[in-house]
Amino acid sequence: MSRRQLAFDFERPLALLTVSEIYESADQELLEILKEDRRIERKPAGTSPDTIGDYFSMWANTVPDGGILIIGMENDGTATGCSFLSPDRLNKLEKTGMNYCPDARYQSKRLPVTRPDHKKDFVLMIQVFYRDDKVVKTVSGDAFTRVGDSKKRLTDEEIQELQIDKKQVDFEREPIDIRYPQDFDADLIEQYIKETREARKLDVNLSNEEILELRHLGKREHGYFVPNVACALLFAKDPSSKFPGCKIRFFRFEGEVEGSGEKFNAVKDITIEGPVPRQIEEIESVLLSQIRDFNRLGPDQKFYRAPEYPKTAWYEAIVNACVHRSYGQRSMNIFVKMFDDRLVIESPGPLPPFVTPDNIYEMHIPRNPHLMDAMFYLKFVKAAHEGTRRIRDTMAEMNLPKPTFEQIGGASVRVTLKNSKKQRKVWVDAEASLVIGDALAQTLSVDEKRIINFLAEHKVISVSQVARLTTKTNWPSAKKLLTGLVKRGILEHQKRSGLDRDPQARFVLKVSK
Repeated sequence: MSRRQLAFDFERPLALLTVSEIYESADQELLEILKEDRRIERKPAGTSPDTIGDYFSMWANTVPDGGILIIGMENDGTATGCSFLSPDRLNKLEKTGMNYCPDARYQSKRLPVTRPDHKKDFVLMIQVFYRDDKVVKTVSGDAFTRVGDSKKRLTDEEIQELQIDKKQVDFEREPIDIRYPQDFDADLIEQYIKETREARKLDVNLSNEEILELRHLGKREHGYFVPNVACALLFAKDPSSKFPGCKIRFFRFEGEVEGSGEKFNAVKDITIEGPVPRQIEEIESVLLSQIRDFNRLGPDQKFYRAPEYPKTAWYEAIVNACVHRSYGQRSMNIFVKMFDDRLVIESPGPLPPFVTPDNIYEMHIPRNPHLMDAMFYLKFVKAAHEGTRRIRDTMAEMNLPKPTFEQIGGASVRVTLKNSKKQRKVWVDAEASLVIGDALAQTLSVDEKRIINFLAEHKVISVSQVARLTTKTNWPSAKKLLTGLVKRGILEHQKRSGLDRDPQARFVLKVSK
């Protein structure tokens, strides 16, 4: 049976075959069909062993399965073979891992192939396994990983981040040079101690410092308490003194696109600092002031009040960003970006090993377990791996689009909550509904609802703005739409006397003045 026939025996497309499945079932036809990607790298037999050693490090650091190195095959899949190599050269190639990347774990075999000149030959096929317990470096001290079909050298910061993810380094428990207790939020610590003492039924005679040490948030040494990284992130008044990126940046943009340079269109730009729990409290307050409530017309022809996004969804997304972000990337912020059609939360660091956008609802691998544990007692975190499910479920309950989780270039994670443009056409801003009344709101056309919602937020509207906002693309038809709302007693026309066409004329909700 040919490889092209055998390929259909797999339950998944060839692009989804695991590294082990490729290695175990490989023949020349399969290797020619497969392209270089996150699983496969081809090299001609003349490549030097020290260069090939980089790929052992790369695959050993690439989730979830490592990868395969094929020596004796060109980039286009042409098999040039290894038979022309001397025994000594071939032995060196087969011992590349041992000599140039000894921490890598691998297996190899010689796979028969036929060259373009129809002569029999073989390629050297090496499977390098992913190591989940340590960052694998070459003998020269370099570490690599795979991004798409390319080899990427890791920076010192990225190596540290990967060591944290692989639990090779307990970053959270490293001591931090911030003075205790004077540079810490005493009220926040007292709240944590109270909740922890009650939840775990701890001895009332235990001091605050003993409980902090018991919960892995520092150590008592020579009569002093030495806080660690997790303790500083939770309770230090200014954790950004050691982690400049420990901030939340909130932007609200006009429209659906984030401009740049002279076209940067943020109408709000707020920076939030302080200990992580305080940051969450403050961004919660900011979003509550920005997310609008709408009255949606139900099947019973009654209006029901509903927020633009369910609070549980955006709150959980922000808590997840704060708890699971990479604090090893000290200079990067969390970003919360609000557009007309979506709310975006971006946090530094890739998804933890083995977590993907596809399995994120089932996997729970916290990057900062001690931080997360403390946030549980502070009542910010409810239960393990339920946060993403609550985001998904509460969006579904409001018939809003499913949230999206993306890993952006291996450097950050983006969660996007979208509002429903289709639904917004039958929504009326809750404040506007209170002004004009539910009965009158039910008689509005789609364009009229857009005008009313715009006025609820911006208070005034012009004819030119109506022309851009609605389907009435010219000035006379936009003016007619507004005049109709004036005649129905919903809007009031404010203009300068004596002018038939006042370019400075404005329309407002009649009762809003």
